Parts: sequence; C-alpha cells; structure tokens
Amino acid sequence: MEVAILGLPNSGKTTVFNALTRGSAEVVPYASGASGQSGPNVGVARVHDPRIDLLVSLFSPKRTVLSEVTYSEVPATPEGLGKTQSISGLYLNSIQRADALLVVVRAFENESVAHAGDGLDPVRDAETMLYELAFADLEILDRRLARLADGLKGAKAAERDPIAREQALIERLKDGLESGTHIRDQPLARDDAHFLEGFQLLTAKPLMVLLNLGEDEAAEGAARPESLRPLLDERSARCAAFCGKLEMELSQMEPADEQEFRASLGLSESGLDLMLRMTHEVTDVITFFTGNTNEVRAWAVPRGTSAVNAAGKIHSDMSRGFIRAEVVAYDDMERCGTLAEARRQGVLRQEGKGYIVKDGDIVNILFNV
Repeated sequence: MEVAILGLPNSGKTTVFNALTRGSAEVVPYASGASGQSGPNVGVARVHDPRIDLLVSLFSPKRTVLSEVTYSEVPATPEGLGKTQSISGLYLNSIQRADALLVVVRAFENESVAHAGDGLDPVRDAETMLYELAFADLEILDRRLARLADGLKGAKAAERDPIAREQALIERLKDGLESGTHIRDQPLARDDAHFLEGFQLLTAKPLMVLLNLGEDEAAEGAARPESLRPLLDERSARCAAFCGKLEMELSQMEPADEQEFRASLGLSESGLDLMLRMTHEVTDVITFFTGNTNEVRAWAVPRGTSAVNAAGKIHSDMSRGFIRAEVVAYDDMERCGTLAEARRQGVLRQEGKGYIVKDGDIVNILFNV
C-alpha cells in the first residue's frame, strides 16, 4: 500500500515523512520556484501488529515478516499550488499512483519558517488543499467530456448509448464536485466505481488530514482535529494531529529510550502507530497471517477478499492451484494455544475459494499445481 504525503509549502511534509519512515530526508524551508528535491522521498513503515507475536511463539520461525506501508512525499510543491491553479504534471502523476492521500496542514508557529498564506489558519489551509484536489479532478473530467463529445460526432448508432451513459456519469460527478462533494462521497454503482478506477481521480482516493502541531501542543493531539471534522465525511476520510518535529526526533531514538521519553511527555501512541492505524481504517484493509517453522508473515488485503484471492496475494501458484484453506480465527488460536488444540476443539476450519477472509485469520493454503 502506498500513501502520498502532500501539503502547502512549509507545512512540514518532509518532517512528517521522516517521522513515519524513520527517515533522514533533508528538511529545508520551501522557497518559491526553487527546490533541491528532484523526485519523491520514498520510505517504508513496517506495521508492528502485536498479534503476530502469538504465531512467532507457536512456530519459532526462522524469520518474521511484517506488512508494510510505503510513504511517498511528492516533490516540492509546484508554483501556484494553493492559489487555485490546480495540481498537474509530474506532481499529479506522483499522487495518482498512491492508494491513499495524507494531507499535512500546518498548525505550528515558527518565525524562521514563512507561512504560505496570510498567517496561521489550519482550517483555511485544509480547505485550500481539498479545493486543489477537486480542481485537479475537474480538469480530468472536463477533458474526458470533450473527448466524448468529439467521439459522439462520428459514432455509429450502437456506440451512442455507451457514450451517452458515460457522459451522464461524468456530468453527475462534475456537478457533485462543483457543489463541494468529493467523488469518494458520491453514490456510485459498483460497475461505475470500477470504471472510474482507471481515471485515478484524487478525490476518489481515501483521505487523511494531519494537523502538524507545535512542540508546545504535542500533548493536545487527540483534541485538536475537531476543528477539521466539519470539512470531512468520516465514512471516507480521517483527521488526526501530532507534532511532526517531535515525532521525527523520537523516531531516531533507540526503542527503549523513545518509549521512556514518550511516556514522560504523556504521549501514549506514536505518530507512526496512529497513522498506520488510521491508514488501515480509511482504506478498509484487514490483516491475515500465515505461519510455519520457516516464516511467519502478516498480509494486508482489502476487506472482502476471498480465500482464493488471498492465496494469490501470497503466490500466484496458490491461487491457480487452490484446493482449500485451513483457517482459524486469531481469538480462537489465542484461547487454544496450539494448532492441535484448535483442531481438537473444531475451530480449525476447512474453507473453500469463496470464503471471505476475516481480520486476524490465521490461514494455511492447500494447493496443487
């Protein structure tokens, strides 16, 4: 899964990127029209799901593999972003590749780092970024409508109905965007949603908004996002807050030192853990596990994934030669303690291709190719 980090100039995108990836990308205040960053900063965060510890104790594997989230901080904000000139070019392409978007909004005072707008106003800046995402999609939809209109001129009778249906769909989406409703919040039939995947529309992607706090407000993180909630539909977007600078500094510490210092500040959850949890929520991703004496691994898949498709996530041969899946729920395994006891109690089940994998399932795929 890839999450694109974006925001207005000097919002602290790179600082947040470093905090989430334990990275060391250079943090330089943005100067209009100039930047040393020629491409995206890319880093990986491993999801430390405590449930995997049970399988490690059960199998004593040679290696343990956690699921991962890739964070991509897109190149320096182009001239004009935040001034309703829209997102385009390579900047747009970088964002379109992502599975979800993380918008960083500045909520810290720092006289040495100029603000892109007229003073500090997180709600205004968040609205600006949401407008920019909408403007980018409107340009894509307008171009598509123009091509459809051209195609309709020379279309045969049998081709006219599909073109007209697509025109009606895009006009409806465009009207919704212009009235302030992002595409993720507009009602879509399953076939229409699948068709739109090819457009990679930004407002169709799961969205997270992060308030980047000052160090003196770090302990207030849980309360601060309330100001942003009226801007977001919580069915498809999330908001949170932490101090990117502090989280970046903590991420560079040894784990024991980090935990001790975090406790002294009254911070119960790291910014990384908060964002990983929020990312899984907004993308509606679940985790299942596989395990043997060679390897224990966590796998992240969309909710609603079938057993045969989960098998394909592990290896294409498993999907192609799928016979059945042996499945035990995490809670049952925790209670039973061993696979033998889970089998004795009848909670180790045999499931077919159509079984929908549940969060926490421990799965063994039987296949033949």
